[in-house]
Amino acid sequence: MRVVIIGGGAVGSSTAYHLARDKAFKGSVTVVERDPTYRIASSSLSASSIRQQFSTPVCIRMSQYGRAFLEAGADLLEVDGDKPALGYRQRGYLFLASAAGAEVLRENHAVQIAEGADVALLTPGKIVARWPWMSVDGVALGAWGCSGEGWFDGPALLAALRRKARALGVAYVAQDASGLVLRGGRVVAVTLGDGSEIPCDVVVNAGGPWSARVAGFAGIDLPVRARKRMIYVIQCRQKLDGCGLVIDPEGIFFRPEGAGFICGRSPGAGEPDPDEPPLEVEEEMFHERVWPVLARRVSAFEAVRLSGAWAGYYEYNTFDQNGVVGAHPACANLIHAAGFSGHGIQHSPATGRGVAELVMEGGFRTLDLSPLGFERILAGRKLVERNIV
Repeated sequence: MRVVIIGGGAVGSSTAYHLARDKAFKGSVTVVERDPTYRIASSSLSASSIRQQFSTPVCIRMSQYGRAFLEAGADLLEVDGDKPALGYRQRGYLFLASAAGAEVLRENHAVQIAEGADVALLTPGKIVARWPWMSVDGVALGAWGCSGEGWFDGPALLAALRRKARALGVAYVAQDASGLVLRGGRVVAVTLGDGSEIPCDVVVNAGGPWSARVAGFAGIDLPVRARKRMIYVIQCRQKLDGCGLVIDPEGIFFRPEGAGFICGRSPGAGEPDPDEPPLEVEEEMFHERVWPVLARRVSAFEAVRLSGAWAGYYEYNTFDQNGVVGAHPACANLIHAAGFSGHGIQHSPATGRGVAELVMEGGFRTLDLSPLGFERILAGRKLVERNIV
C-alpha cells in the first residue's frame, strides 16, 4: 500500500509515525510538506497546551490519549538512544464563567466527569482562596483541571515525530501538492509543484489551515478556513503563585511562559479569511482588546511590558469548530484530518493513531473517532465544541 500524506505538521507526521511503527503495515509512506523549515507551520507557532476541559466526549478522550503519549514520548520517539525532551508540564487550566455562562460550564463539567477527567468546579470564594492575586469580579463559577492538563514544547514534539517517522522509513518530500489525479472517484496520484506525480493508494489530507484547498482538488467542500491568531509575550514584576492557563469569560487567556507570560484571545465568529503568509502581528489588538481584560482580572497586569509576539494560523472549522477525521463518500481513499480549530497539536497523537487505523483496517480501533466523520457535515448534524481557546 502506498500512502501519501499532504502536510507534514504534527497531524501529518503523527499519522506517518503511527503507520510506520505498526508492524502490520506493509507499504510505503510519503509526506509532502512544502516548507521543511516549518517556519510558519501551525504546529511550530501553537501555544502547545493540552487539556481535558472540552465539551464533547471525543475531544476529551483524544486529550487523554495525547497526555499519555506526551508522558511516554521520550521512549516512544527515541532514535538511536536519543530521547526527545517534550517539555510536558502539568499546570492545569482554569475556565472562568460569568453568570450567563455558568450553566454551560456546569454542563461541560458533567461531560468531563463522565469521561473520567479530573476537573473541579470552584465558587468565586474558592478561586480567591487559591489564587489571591486574581479578581473574581463578574465571575460566577470556575472550572479547574486538577490533573492531566498543562502545556508542552510543540516544536519539539513535531521534530521528534518527524525524526522518528523518518527513522522508520517514511520519506519527506519538500514540495507543494498542486493537485490530485482522480480515476473512477479515487485518487491515483498526487501532483507536485514541479509537475511530477507520486502514485498512491491512499491520500491523507493533513493540510491544516490550507486543507480545504487539498479537498478542493477532489471537488470536495471542506469547511475549514485559515484564521489568524496572535500570541503576545508579556513581562510582569509580580510572581503569580500557582498560575496555570486562565481563560477569562471574555475569551482572553494567559499562562506562564519562561520568565513571563503569554496571552491572547479566543476566536470569534464571522472573522474574514486572512491573507497568505507572511503574517503581521497586530500590536494594537493587544493594547485595545487583550491588555484591558488582563488588567481587570489581575491587578499585577496593570503594569506589564510587551516583550514579544508572533502570529500564526488556526485551521478553523466554520461548521462546528471540531475536527474532521475521515473520508467524503465521493472519494473514499482521500482521508481528511483537519479542522481542529486550535487543538490540533494536542490531539495529533490520537488523530495520527486513528487515521493509521482507518488506512490499515478501514475503521477505528484504539479510539472511536467516528463522531468526527465527514458524514455529520453532509447531514448538517453539528458536533459543536464549545471550549475553543
